[in-house]
Parts: sequence; structure tokens; C-alpha cells
Amino acid sequence: MNSSTMDKYFDLVMKTAAADQTEIVIYTESSALTRFSNSAIHQNMAENNSAISIKSISNGKIGTAFTNKTDDRSIIDTVKAAEKNASLSPKDDDFKTLPTGKAVISTNGYIDDTAKASPGFRADVVADIIKLTDKHDLMAAGSFSTTAGLIGVANSLGAKSIGKITEANLNLVIIGADSSSYAEFYDKDVNNLRLESMVNKAIEKTLLSAGPKKVEPGKYDVILEPAAVADMLGFLAYSGLGAQAVREHRSFMNNNFGRRLISPLVSFWDDANDPETIGLPFDFEAVPKQKVIFFDKGIAKNVVYDSYTANREGKTSTGHALPAPNTFGPVPLNMIMKAGNSSIEEMVDSKQKGILVTRFHYTNFEDPLKTIFTGMTRDGTFLIENGKIVSGIKNLRFTQSILAALDKVEMITKDRHLVKA
Repeated sequence: MNSSTMDKYFDLVMKTAAADQTEIVIYTESSALTRFSNSAIHQNMAENNSAISIKSISNGKIGTAFTNKTDDRSIIDTVKAAEKNASLSPKDDDFKTLPTGKAVISTNGYIDDTAKASPGFRADVVADIIKLTDKHDLMAAGSFSTTAGLIGVANSLGAKSIGKITEANLNLVIIGADSSSYAEFYDKDVNNLRLESMVNKAIEKTLLSAGPKKVEPGKYDVILEPAAVADMLGFLAYSGLGAQAVREHRSFMNNNFGRRLISPLVSFWDDANDPETIGLPFDFEAVPKQKVIFFDKGIAKNVVYDSYTANREGKTSTGHALPAPNTFGPVPLNMIMKAGNSSIEEMVDSKQKGILVTRFHYTNFEDPLKTIFTGMTRDGTFLIENGKIVSGIKNLRFTQSILAALDKVEMITKDRHLVKA
């Protein structure tokens, strides 16, 4: 499917629709995945799929319907199904209107080499990983995926956006007799993969964490690598950084706007237009995405809006609508933390006693309002003594308030890494 085909489907839906307002979202994806375990490829798969979502609004009643068939008859039937569902739904007094807007066409997130990456290319990458791990009698496991997507959104009020996007994602676990390490590559451009340095660093961590020791439960200064930080920010994003969460009083931002909640060293925001991230410049209502600052030097500032929450509260949509039907509200998808001026090596050197965490595992909230979450460390947890990593340690369970942890931040690295949260 291409943008011309999408325009044809847009026209068909608008000609067919009898509702007061109509919205169509089209998503087509070509994805391929190579999985490996025990230093051998065990699965290779590819999928091409398209999905079409129709939202119909009449007299304040909203209905949705879906299909993955792209022939004219199926699309027409889906429009009629959405209109029937709307007629059977209760009136939503909070709904005002779908958004209007000018067309947004984006190809900035699309890299042809990523879209055309072959099974042979992915297999060669895995083979190179195994060659490096074999030298140390270690095992490699993980997955390497490449994806190309085309997304189009239009409505009967004239809003229309179409965007192309690619993703390359390599997840790698290197396993020793009693230790393991984790590394990840996530980028729109597969050519940015620096495989040898990535694998060698993971090998070094696996060897360093061999013979892990047990440490006593207690309070430790902790250094978090990017995967662990991304996990925490992801929990904040979906639980409390949207306008619907604030309205329903399930957000930690409630009654805290303008207050300092975390360290002045910490600032983070959402910005899909930042070239260092992967994201479309519009949301699932065709509204251009805006940069939204959540915390500026530790002070709580803003949350994201879609057209529904914005119209209800007299605000402007920030372009953060999720696909319909969506009762959860808007959510930020491209979180960015402001860089610091340090490095992990400098952090380790500054600690007399601490723990270095590669990533978390099996995390979940205990109390979203207090941002208390719990989980385990995994794939590389290290004891720091007198400014040196002295050994690996057995994985630990933790229970911690995310905001309280961010309030204790002393150093942030100047290098940032893109993580698929």
C-alpha cells in the first residue's frame, strides 16, 4: 500500500459515510523477525498486514469498527458497521468534535535500507554475534526485527496526515554459566548498528558478573543504565502524564502542577519530532504532535491532550491521541530525558558503596498515585565498592517510588540512548 492508495480509501469512506462526522485510520506494516537461542537461529518469520479503523459520530453517539480487508466492499461494510455501533451507543456529552487541520505528510522517519533488510542480512548479524561469543564460551540469545509501516489518518472535517516509519530492533542477552548481560539496539536506520562494540561490551559484563555474590537487603546508592531508566519513565507516561488520568484523579500530577517533585537535575518531555527518537509527527486523529514538557528542572509542568480531552477542558490538543476506541486517554509515546554532563564510569568512580543495574524485569505498579513500583534486576547487576565494580551480585527484588528515586538523582550521563520501552 502507498499514499495514493490511502487517498483512494479516504475518498471511498467519506463518500460512503452518512454520519455527522467520520474518521478513518489506516495502518499497514511489513515486519520481519529473526529469533536466536543457544547461539543458533530457531525462528525466522515475516508478516504483511493492514488494518482499517472507522469511527462514526452522530448526535454525540460514537461507534467504531475494524477490518483488515482492503477491498472496497469490506471497507464500505466497515463504515456501515461503525455507524450502526454509533446508533446503539449512549450519547457522550463530553464529545465536542473531531479535529480540523491541514495535511501532514511525513517520510522523515523512513529509511529504505531498514525497510529492505533481508533474512540473510539479519542472519549475518546473528552469525557475527555468535562468532564473538564463541571466543569466550558464552551463549547468545535474542531477536532482531526490522519493520516498515505506513499510517494514514483522515476525517470528514478535512484533517489528513500520512506518514512512513521504519524500526530496527536488536535485543541481545549473552549467557554464561551463572551470569548474563543485556544489550539493545533500536533505531530507524539499521546502518547505525555498531555490532562489535555492542556485543563486546555485553561479553565483558557477562564475564564480570560471573560467580555472583549475595548482598544483604538494604538501602544502596544505585546507578541505572538506560534500559532501567526507560522502564521507569514508561510507567510514568502511561499512568499519569495524560489529561484523562488527571481528570480521573489517577495521576501523580494531580494537585502538583508547579511544584518541585523530583531533582532539579531532571527534566523530561515528549517530542516525536526530535530526530533522535522514532515517531510520527501526528497522532491517531491526524493532529500534529507538539513538544510537551512534563518536568522542567524537577518542577511538574504539563500533561498531554488529545482532541477529546482538550475540547472538554477548553485546551488545545497536543497531538497525543491513541487509536480508537480509547477510554484510557492520551499518552506520550516519545519520552526524552535531558542529558547531563557525566558518564557511567564517573558515576561508578564517585560511589563508595553502590549497585549498578543494567535493566529491570517483571516490573509493575503497587501504587500508581505514589508511583511505587516493584520488580527484579536482571542481566547484569553489580556491586560497587570504593569507586570500582568488584563483582556481580545475585538479582534483587526492589520496591521503590519512581518520583522518590528521581528526587535523589545526583548525576546524569551526557550520552543518551534510544530504548524501545
